Amino acid sequence: MRCPFCGHEDTQVKDSRPTDDNAAIRRRRFCQSCGSRFTTFERVQLRELVVIKKTGKRVPFDREKLARSIHIATRKRPVDGERIERIINAIVRRLESAGDAEITSDAIGEQVMDALFTLDPVAYVRFASVYRNFREVKDFEEFVGKLSVDRD
Repeated sequence: MRCPFCGHEDTQVKDSRPTDDNAAIRRRRFCQSCGSRFTTFERVQLRELVVIKKTGKRVPFDREKLARSIHIATRKRPVDGERIERIINAIVRRLESAGDAEITSDAIGEQVMDALFTLDPVAYVRFASVYRNFREVKDFEEFVGKLSVDRD
């Protein structure tokens, strides 16, 4: 594994252990060249997924992009980081085991919406505002109005 600090090609694993949800292996590494320490995660990838965008463009699935969007939606919310990681892992597992190597961006967005709906209402609205492309205040009003009816 290449050192992210100095680029040295040979780093040493100091400690390996499973993550809390057993979905990955966390490895603490040490670079003998610059002395830096860093962590890597090893995950099982069942298949190479391709995302079909709304424009029809096909791009490789990026777990980190999914994680980033969920972290942005939950920023400054009272949500445990482990719960967020479990949600991300669950979505990725469902996508990989769905049977299709190609998945639409809409299908991914709906899975994120479903997960955030049960996790945190504010994160749900934040994500929806980007995912559903809210343009005006009335878009928020309509969405939040439906949300309060759905939650009752």
